[in-house]
Amino acid sequence: MNKVLQPPGWPRPKGYANGVAARGTMVFVAGQIGWTPDGVFKATDFVGQARQAFANTKAVLDEAGAAPAHMARQTWYVTDKRAYLDNARAVGEAYRDVFGRSFPAMAVVEVTALMEDAAMIEIETTAVIPDEEDQS
Repeated sequence: MNKVLQPPGWPRPKGYANGVAARGTMVFVAGQIGWTPDGVFKATDFVGQARQAFANTKAVLDEAGAAPAHMARQTWYVTDKRAYLDNARAVGEAYRDVFGRSFPAMAVVEVTALMEDAAMIEIETTAVIPDEEDQS
């Protein structure tokens, strides 16, 4: 699997990795938002939209034959930093429900808006499926 990079003496991050080294087939997942596959926002709250964005991301990973353990990086775009921080525990629970305990290198960026007006979060993901000889 991918190698988590943890420089000596650095505190272990919670919910993400400082870095990931990987070799293999790269999978690029476009920004996924909190709507259902048919383009409907069933959730109007931050945690519900995050959970749906996670599920959408996992569906694309599944299509590529990738697993959450193959995720190397994610960038999250949120429209409300306070909503993210105030719901961090519930977002973390939703994340683990969908992805387990696979934590890629990650960045979270507050933006003024996303392309879909109702969207509160958008997540881009890069995964790397190891070459067969690297899977041992």
